[in-house]
Amino acid sequence: MVQIGYTMMTEQTGPRELVEHVVRAEKAGFDFSVTSDHYFPWLAEQGHSPYAWSVLGAAAQATSRIPLMTYVTCPTKRYHPAVVAQKAATMQLLSGGRFRLGLGSGENLNEHVVGGGWPPVDVRHEMLEEAVEIIQALFEGGHVNYRGDHFDVESAKLWDLPDQPPPIGIAVSGKRSCALAGHHADLLIATEPKPKLLEMFDEHGGEGKPRVGQLPVSYDPDRDTAVERAHAQFRWFGNGWKVNSELPHPDSFASATQFVRTDDVASSIPCGDDPDDFVEAVRPYAEAGFTEIALVQIGGESQPAYLDWAERTLLPALRKAFG
Repeated sequence: MVQIGYTMMTEQTGPRELVEHVVRAEKAGFDFSVTSDHYFPWLAEQGHSPYAWSVLGAAAQATSRIPLMTYVTCPTKRYHPAVVAQKAATMQLLSGGRFRLGLGSGENLNEHVVGGGWPPVDVRHEMLEEAVEIIQALFEGGHVNYRGDHFDVESAKLWDLPDQPPPIGIAVSGKRSCALAGHHADLLIATEPKPKLLEMFDEHGGEGKPRVGQLPVSYDPDRDTAVERAHAQFRWFGNGWKVNSELPHPDSFASATQFVRTDDVASSIPCGDDPDDFVEAVRPYAEAGFTEIALVQIGGESQPAYLDWAERTLLPALRKAFG
């Protein structure tokens, strides 16, 4: 059985609309939701980037059933890990136990705003591991003192702590991050349906834990409109994370994708209104062993129509295919 999720993509929608959309997604029957945590959009055409944690707090109060999750938060540059632990514990209380904390090593696009340069990937992984250790220690209660190579914590304590702390997910893209996730995480997060990632996760202690994937889609009754929207707002997706994590500004992504054609986007993202195309796009994730797949409908203004179609057509088709 594969659970199907809804993505609140902060890069393409304002805060009030994001909450309205996840309320509608809950009514439509999505199994869970995830929220991006950006300071910048990938491309200027997307046009938004509200503060994800305020949106999550509002969503926790506006919904009653659907699980909420960061996908993902970087706990190393914009946010100190002790602050992330406090935010996550508060979200778990506000949501009544429906929150999961998704963490990753971040992108320069969002983290450059606080200065200090962008570390190489090996240092980012070291920072992420220290951050996870701090967050987990604070979730255990009591005062925490920590002296690391990258972070210090001085007698920190979470005064409002849920009985069950939020599960921690870690985003993976290679051997080092899979080992980190296998040792420390309660679930794996990935944006590519690569079986090898799940195998490496299992080798380091991840066996039996949930694994959550994400897939962009572009619904529209007019396929050409769906393709054009996907190209305008999501042509960056094909760069791969080794590139996407390094570029510092939407203008950089615009330059890096100036030669990406609409046909290139249409070949990698399901577009239109044929549910079979969407089912086939999900299939590699299901066959690789992902237990949850969060769909990203491209285009903020297209969400209401997409959610109506998802309830009526897409979710029944996906459940027929994958349980």
